[in-house]
Amino acid sequence: MLLLFTAALGATFEALSGLDIRTTAQMLFSDSNQKKAEENLMAEPAIQAAKADPTDIPPLEEAFDWSQYPMKKVVATGYTAGVESTGKRPGHPSYGITYSGVKVKRDLYSTVAADPKVFPIGTILFIPGYGYGVVADTGSAIKGNKIDLYYETVDEVYSNWGKRTLDIHIIEMGTGKITEEELIALNEDEAMQVFRQTYLKTSD
Repeated sequence: MLLLFTAALGATFEALSGLDIRTTAQMLFSDSNQKKAEENLMAEPAIQAAKADPTDIPPLEEAFDWSQYPMKKVVATGYTAGVESTGKRPGHPSYGITYSGVKVKRDLYSTVAADPKVFPIGTILFIPGYGYGVVADTGSAIKGNKIDLYYETVDEVYSNWGKRTLDIHIIEMGTGKITEEELIALNEDEAMQVFRQTYLKTSD
């Protein structure tokens, strides 16, 4: 009897709302998980300490337990939007635009290039010594376990990075796309602003 009542209740919900009850349950569960994840992030000791004393912000490498995320060894190089990396100069209609369509960006979540067969567009990586990278670009020389990290100038590429072989952490695999709005939302996440200041340039 209880089983029949439950089935009838589900059918009534679907008829009135036009939504599949299993899909709705998944949506609610998803929202609940997202909220819990955000609460956990806000409760991280590193974030709490940085909020209490903004002058004592630990590097991201030390702020979180990265061991919970899968690792992959890659060769990482650096690139710019300029002619030396892309063949394009300022004024070109595609200058500074990645394969995904978003603008190149060096920020808390920066745009990086990868082989989409290894890291689909939209994949979020944590790269020690660089920060978060969002796969938004590709490159003819970036095949297999190689990634290219965006910097604003050639000098920054050489002085800050060069070429390194290292283990990176896969935070989330991409779906094959990323939008400008999604990239902005990542960089403006309230919980992460204490770390973002490290990556933003200050004007003289």
